[in-house]
Amino acid sequence: MIVGIGSDLIDIRRIERTLERHGARFTARVFTEIEQRKSDRRRERAASYAKRFAAKEACAKALGTGLSHGVFWRDMGVVNLPSGAPTMRLTGGALERLRMIVPAGMEPRIHLTITDDHPLAQAFVVIEAV
Repeated sequence: MIVGIGSDLIDIRRIERTLERHGARFTARVFTEIEQRKSDRRRERAASYAKRFAAKEACAKALGTGLSHGVFWRDMGVVNLPSGAPTMRLTGGALERLRMIVPAGMEPRIHLTITDDHPLAQAFVVIEAV
C-alpha cells in the first residue's frame, strides 16, 4: 500500500551558488555526515548535493509535512542499499512522522530515484507500507 508520494526538481546552479556563498555552514545544516562525505568526493559536487537536496524535499512531501511539524533537513538522509539502490534513512521528527503514517502491523519501505541532467536535478520518493 502506498502511503506517500513526493517529487522535487531543483536547479543545480542554485545549489552551486549556495555552496560558494555559504560552504560548510550550508552543508552542515542540511546534509548528514554520510551525504557530505559522499558528495565532497564527487567530481560534480554541486550536482551530487542538488540530488540529495531534491530527495529531502521529495521525502518531506511524501511524509505529508514538508519541512515543518518537527521534520528537519538532517532527519532525512540519502543512503544506498547493499544493491547500490538509493533510499532514505530517517531519524528524529521524520522517523516519527513515518511511524504515524504507516498502519499498525506494517513495515515502511522508502523507494527513491534521483537523477541529474545539468542544470537540473530531480528526485521521486514513494513510501510504501508492506
